[in-house]
Amino acid sequence: MLKDNLCNNKLTIGSWISIAHPDVVEVMASAGFDWLVVDMEHTATDINTAKNLIATIKAKGMQPLVRVGTNDELIIKRVLDSGAEGVIVPMIKTADEAKKAVSFVKYPPFGKRGVGLYRAQDYGTSFNEYKKWNEDNSVVIAQIEHVDAVKNIDEILQVEGLDGTMVGPYDLSASMGFPGEYDREDVKEALEKVKEACKRHNKPLGFHVIKSEAKFLQEKIHEGYTFLAFSIDFFFLGDRAREEMKKLK
Repeated sequence: MLKDNLCNNKLTIGSWISIAHPDVVEVMASAGFDWLVVDMEHTATDINTAKNLIATIKAKGMQPLVRVGTNDELIIKRVLDSGAEGVIVPMIKTADEAKKAVSFVKYPPFGKRGVGLYRAQDYGTSFNEYKKWNEDNSVVIAQIEHVDAVKNIDEILQVEGLDGTMVGPYDLSASMGFPGEYDREDVKEALEKVKEACKRHNKPLGFHVIKSEAKFLQEKIHEGYTFLAFSIDFFFLGDRAREEMKKLK
């Protein structure tokens, strides 16, 4: 289970689904990813499409996560009720925001998630089992992608119920005034602060490696990252097509 691997800082590798079609999930599954993230922040994926993608991810033996569009109670509740096993919440900047995200995932008394019966609860036939599963196994990841989050990283990592963080390099560099320039020294220094804090608090190091070449993921593994998103579906598709066509021209 992803939850156990996060708790034990064991390496897991997933990827990002932006092309909202089950066929893409099935193709990506053949690569051997541990989990896939349905992106609802920067894509046109709606809740009904997300539900079908979640079902396909689970059917192919991987764990489905959803990157929601915002730290919103209704959105988080709906993707979890649709069968997502965890959420990645963007733009978490403070401990209070992280606490809200956790509360939207967990049922009372630990959280404030509303009780409903839908796909995750086997349409009302196994709510008690799902409630226990949710308490023990649902995953909450805070995306660290703003310089304010770096400043507050120690407090964020101490939030009870938060399973880990994932650095979003593009937005982090943008918040520092240099969008996409994540190889700048000041951006690297910010990343180092997050790494050091994760080690202090024994939290898994998470990062989204955008490039589709394995050597860039391997670099992060050597640096100690254990919760790694490897590129995006359209980069795997586009990069290979462009690379092979370049050889023919």
